[in-house]
Amino acid sequence: MPKKTYAVRYVAGQPVERIFPPLASGQIEQVLPVGEPLPGSRILRVMVWNIYKQQRSNWLSVLQGVGRGAQLVLLQEAQTTPELVRFATSHYLAADQVPAFILPQHPSGVMTLSATHPVYCYPLHEREPLLRLPKSSLVTVYPIQNGQLLMVVNIHAVNFSLGTDVYSKQLGPIGEQILNHIGPVIMAGDFNAWSRQRMLALYRFAEQMGLGEVRFVDDQRRRAFGRPLDFVFYRDMKVTEASVLVTEASDHNPLLVEFTPELWMNGYHLSCRLSASTHKKTEADTSVFAFREDRCINKSLMSTFCVGCFRKYRQESA
Repeated sequence: MPKKTYAVRYVAGQPVERIFPPLASGQIEQVLPVGEPLPGSRILRVMVWNIYKQQRSNWLSVLQGVGRGAQLVLLQEAQTTPELVRFATSHYLAADQVPAFILPQHPSGVMTLSATHPVYCYPLHEREPLLRLPKSSLVTVYPIQNGQLLMVVNIHAVNFSLGTDVYSKQLGPIGEQILNHIGPVIMAGDFNAWSRQRMLALYRFAEQMGLGEVRFVDDQRRRAFGRPLDFVFYRDMKVTEASVLVTEASDHNPLLVEFTPELWMNGYHLSCRLSASTHKKTEADTSVFAFREDRCINKSLMSTFCVGCFRKYRQESA
């Protein structure tokens, strides 16, 4: 019988807790409790870093210097040593890890540190087909201060595989989570996109999900075969700043991104509200909708909606 995938939650002053995937499926927002929003999330700072199992001596100084200013820290290859757990629980309200590789003392896997408690947690596993080493991913959801729910996907993609079948298979359940979410999304981590085929599979997936890619002007990301390994994708937000910190504290350089969530009114983006309010349901409303980047375009009425507003509008006008 296969072992159940779970996340481990670390909170200061509380026992360590195992979090199993929720049984409910369908639209995520229908099953979520009310939670406290991420503090200061009108400007949302995110750090993404493969921390290399903390094998180098100065990893903690990087987290203390850079990570403390972020409301969200997405780590890959995070080993739950006492030093990391102490940092996480003293600077963040919650730290959720999906153990992928059980080392003799401390498990290693993706870990998301957050300045508020998640209201949804969905851990995922995929096993390397050649070496049989597991890779983990984590989907969490947080309230933000504009009244919406932010989905955060922390991923460490499979590395050693022939072709892209297993690579795409790992992205499949993540896609289901994103498609069931209405609102902003951040998907980031170490995607191990070291081949042209993997890059194409990743970009195709991002396009299908309506995700844009964060661009770095001074791009110092870790590369393999000339291609970057770490990425940040997003939806329904604006990027105000993006940088890469060059460091010897890991074999990857941390990515630092600042977002501003877009304004909403009555459940719609402000920019989409006029289209939604003036759009009248007609027979032509059943026409085919085409996806173009992160926009949805109704060919017959030429009304434009972002993905989240489009889904909301279709639900209300059904």
